Amino acid sequence: MKILVTGGLGFIGSHTVVELQNEGYEVVIIDDCSNADKKVLDGITAITGKKPVFEKIDLKERSKVEGFFKRHQDIEGVIHFAASKAVGESVEKPLLYYENNIGTLVYMLKELSAKASASFIFSSSCTVYGQADTMPITENAPVKPAESPYGNTKQIGEEIIRDTCKVTPGLNAIALRYFNPMGAHPSSEIGELPIGVPQNLVPFITQTGVGLREQLSVFGDDYPTSDGTCVRDYIYVVDLAKAHVVALQRLLGGKNKDNYEVFNVGTGKGSTVLEVIKSFEKVSGRKLNYKIVDRRPGDITSAYADTTLANKELGWKAQYSLDQAMKSAWDWEQKIRS
Repeated sequence: MKILVTGGLGFIGSHTVVELQNEGYEVVIIDDCSNADKKVLDGITAITGKKPVFEKIDLKERSKVEGFFKRHQDIEGVIHFAASKAVGESVEKPLLYYENNIGTLVYMLKELSAKASASFIFSSSCTVYGQADTMPITENAPVKPAESPYGNTKQIGEEIIRDTCKVTPGLNAIALRYFNPMGAHPSSEIGELPIGVPQNLVPFITQTGVGLREQLSVFGDDYPTSDGTCVRDYIYVVDLAKAHVVALQRLLGGKNKDNYEVFNVGTGKGSTVLEVIKSFEKVSGRKLNYKIVDRRPGDITSAYADTTLANKELGWKAQYSLDQAMKSAWDWEQKIRS
């Protein structure tokens, strides 16, 4: 079966391509390389022994999307990662985020809706819950007003898919609401490659650990948590990639109970920022240079997943611990800096 992965050179996309190829799927990648490096293809090939087909396309160009589907009429499933994802940047450049994250999704769904049948996995986010009223967060938790244009694009994206599925019986879709992906492939052939200053905690930690950043800022230690720092659910990127494969297999095998479904993808366990720092210090044997600074606007206190539904319906469960995921991130950081 031929599967399209948009944004397939990115952090989560590249790890998902590896898992798809390991399962025997033929993978085609679309990426505009605005936030990814074409060298990632070499890493995927080194791990799997097979080079995926790659097309450099900007999905904002509708004619290019139409042309792609004319050339690849045998695409049976799409995993859609292609989107801008920096919360801070989205606040500064909302229209860029609405165009890139919403416009491209519409073009993709138009092409899939024209097929007799299609399976679609959407890269969503736990940001749709905002600061949830209770922990852990279930899929039934209310979707709160978005804290940023980025978060809003995930909410709107889910609504667009749901509305499209209602009137398109041949389209089956699953939205995966990720918590906090981290780590790198155990081979250290692919991993997180942030352009410029990292937006996520773990690459900032590893870059500080390797000497690329002078100091890590911990935003606030006065939250109502065990040590005063924010709590998040950190999931190993390979575990997350495998969730995409089993979600896709659920749709391809006709096992879905509705033609639009939603699943949380996390570990079910929250870790504070200081616990993540301690994990780094444990696996690296290095003290991390960090300081406590004022809270950052828009940060929520706590977010971790109730993964019961994904465990039961998808038969998927996160396997890796925080320390194992951190070790992979540190191995990767050392490799790319050597």
